[in-house]
Amino acid sequence: MKAFGILTSIILAITIIISSCHTNSADKKNLVSYNFDIRPILSDKCFACHGPDANKRKAHLRLDIQDSAYAPLREMKGAFAIVPGKPEESELFKRISSDDPAYQMPVPQSHLSLLTEDQVAVIKKWIQQGAKYEKHWAFTPPKKIPLPEVDDKKWVKNEIDYFVESKMKDKGLTPNEEADKERLLKRISFDITGLPPSIEMMDKFLNDNSPDAYEKMVDQLLANNAYGEKMTVHWLDVARYADSYGYQDDNIRTQWPWRDWVIHAFNNNLPYDKFVTWQIAGDMLPNATKEQVLATGFFRNHKYTEEGGVIPEEYRIEYNLDKTKTYGRGIIGVSIECAQCHDHKFDPFKQKDYYSLFAFFNNTKEVGYEGDVSVSKPAKNPLLVITDSDRNTLLRFINYTDTGKLTVSVMGENDTLRKTYVLRRGVYDAPTVEVRPNAIPAVMPYDTTQYPRNRLGLAAWTVNKNNPLTARVFVNQMWQEFFGRGIVKSTADFGAQGDLPSNPELLDWMAVDFMEHGWDIKRLVKQMVMSATYRQSAKTTDDKLKKDPENVYLSHGPRFRLPAETVRDMVLSSSGLLVRTIGGPSVKPYQPGGLWEAATSGRGVLATYKQDHGDALYRRGMYTFIKLTVPPPSMMIFDASNRDQCEVKRSKTNTPLQALIMMNDPTVLEASRVLAQKLMNEKTAAPDKIIKAFRLIVCRKASEKELSILQSYYDDQLQLFKQKQLNAAITLSAGEYKHDDKLDADTTAALMKTIETIYNLEETIEKT
Repeated sequence: MKAFGILTSIILAITIIISSCHTNSADKKNLVSYNFDIRPILSDKCFACHGPDANKRKAHLRLDIQDSAYAPLREMKGAFAIVPGKPEESELFKRISSDDPAYQMPVPQSHLSLLTEDQVAVIKKWIQQGAKYEKHWAFTPPKKIPLPEVDDKKWVKNEIDYFVESKMKDKGLTPNEEADKERLLKRISFDITGLPPSIEMMDKFLNDNSPDAYEKMVDQLLANNAYGEKMTVHWLDVARYADSYGYQDDNIRTQWPWRDWVIHAFNNNLPYDKFVTWQIAGDMLPNATKEQVLATGFFRNHKYTEEGGVIPEEYRIEYNLDKTKTYGRGIIGVSIECAQCHDHKFDPFKQKDYYSLFAFFNNTKEVGYEGDVSVSKPAKNPLLVITDSDRNTLLRFINYTDTGKLTVSVMGENDTLRKTYVLRRGVYDAPTVEVRPNAIPAVMPYDTTQYPRNRLGLAAWTVNKNNPLTARVFVNQMWQEFFGRGIVKSTADFGAQGDLPSNPELLDWMAVDFMEHGWDIKRLVKQMVMSATYRQSAKTTDDKLKKDPENVYLSHGPRFRLPAETVRDMVLSSSGLLVRTIGGPSVKPYQPGGLWEAATSGRGVLATYKQDHGDALYRRGMYTFIKLTVPPPSMMIFDASNRDQCEVKRSKTNTPLQALIMMNDPTVLEASRVLAQKLMNEKTAAPDKIIKAFRLIVCRKASEKELSILQSYYDDQLQLFKQKQLNAAITLSAGEYKHDDKLDADTTAALMKTIETIYNLEETIEKT
């Protein structure tokens, strides 16, 4: 009986514990979060008048911090904006729920819409629960939580899938099956190398039935030097890389050796903390090598004026404003530039904080105007001189056949400290109070006992594992590259006005894991592409589209168009035209005439567009010469960055001009001709040539229906050419690549038109 009593007590205790766990879990789910439920509403509706900006603040009320929100209202005796636990006594709740236009908030003159019933209800619930404030989620160091429970353990491939499946379940979604091997290979090949798989790669992968076939292919692609080129394209956007200075005459400069270094860094898997440190302060490292100094070209990619009569100090300040903005948007993902003229209106960034960050860049040797307006220099001081000897030893990755010297604009520090001041309204000649170099306090304190007040200290602060932003921001950028959308959609803004993460636990887990494993970029890439989440078929259903139209919760594979550079690379590679040389100076491929000439004063080497010839016509898109005042038109039509400023997320449009490019661009026409010639030289029947062309371009085998349509089109075109209703000679004249006059012109032209049609399929320029 005594044993029975003990057993009963144990069972009762376990029952109570389980019941308590369920209650706590339910309570947690019903708990209103300030960060994820309340702050977005207040930021959108209230902070413009009751937020961080003291100059715009009304009624001395600040709602973004707890102490102010709980304090007695100055203009209403005995009243409080928020009384924790008592919404009926809280002026905030009474005013947002009022129907009286003279009393309700937001006021009509603010031009902000009133809160919805749901928003009012959630604020009421939050106040009832105690109106607990939290530090902004992105300014709190990420933490790894235990992996969520999943229903389908057979589906998951790695830790990413636990978080994704859990979020899908919450939204009433289920994952897709894995994509077929052909589409999966196309996806990883474009995502990792930016190039389509060869037929040999396709056959090898399709015939490999081993359990690790997919992983072996991922490893093969990561080892390909094209990986470094693909990864660099995004970083060129972040770094606003271009081949000209941007202002007025817009002359040529030589920053391309820095681009060669970025490719080299990615291919050699330089850890991200070093990758960032070298670019921020490589010149200040002890016994800095020329490679580390070259890395600082990152901050010298901004526009530079060569216009006579400018005020040098105005432009020197302008260049440092650009550096500060690039650092904020590209590396730590905050809109710090919004505090240039006044306190930030939404984030806890004071104008003083902005100029304290600006001060890190204010002590460089760079000047606002250098030299004679009639003499354009390829690099502005401070600069790095790279000799032929350097390229044969330490800097072997620089691709330059000339034996002369190269000059690159880099960072360099003054011997004496230049004073920095808060500038009234951001104007260069309106200094007010002096400030010293300091990082953003709201993000993480800058410990001056640990960090010197210079760029080297800023770099160390940036990659400190307690910094809540750096790892999150880079992981999010990489997620965007592979899934088409960041876990935080507003990739450049993790602040109060940015989008909330769709899966915050996943983002934090990955950020911590990234740092724990030595900031290993290749490992991060492999982690993403090995997940079941990434491998899903892109098929979808009406139900999924209704529940999640933007595929935020990833219940099917990513589907979006290839980036501008990759569209070009796909055309060149599939046709066999692509020149695989890595690095070197930028090239000038085909371009409509008169564009540069219409936008120049007529001075300088870039006054007229001088098209390149030979191999230079067939380089990867990332090497296309970018003149800032007239960016490459075909690239811009496919939404490439114009490189005018730091950009971490490209726009996505769908316009008829894109179709016109694919139907009329000389590169596409030439590629169609060259591939047709190559296939004509193979001793195969016309259907087999079409089958092979389809595989090369679309990266899969065509269905019988697709082949039937293409064969019919080929036959029709051949008849038109034979009947001289179409001119084969004119059709085959596209491009400068050598022509094969031994081939039958009509048959080659018909095949060329068929291949051109394949290039114009939607699936051709889609990743999936």
